[in-house]
Amino acid sequence: MIDKNSVLLFITDTEASIDFYTKLLGQGPVEASPTFGMFILPSGLGLGLWKKTGVEPAPTGAVGGSELGFHVPESAMVDVIYDEWKAKGVTILMPPADLDFGRCFVAADPDGHRLRVYTVDDE
Repeated sequence: MIDKNSVLLFITDTEASIDFYTKLLGQGPVEASPTFGMFILPSGLGLGLWKKTGVEPAPTGAVGGSELGFHVPESAMVDVIYDEWKAKGVTILMPPADLDFGRCFVAADPDGHRLRVYTVDDE
């Protein structure tokens, strides 16, 4: 049975990405090396940052073709987190907006990976 889950993002600069996610998440990685960093999110999901040079098989595909979602329980929290991330200098791709599913905003990490903070209406 599989009991541990993680998402791996392929990155170009390990140190820059670890610094970015440390500031963004307000916590340090549980593992760090010159080619890899691992964060454990409050949900228990592992967020791995893997330097793409040397990965076997080599990663393919364009960055930005998928998103990492951060669900929050209330729409007001979307705006609070937006303000916090913007103050930290995070690149914002879309400011807070009300879409058909709920309120959200989209940011990007140093490699252009999309990060969506969202809530779902009628929860």
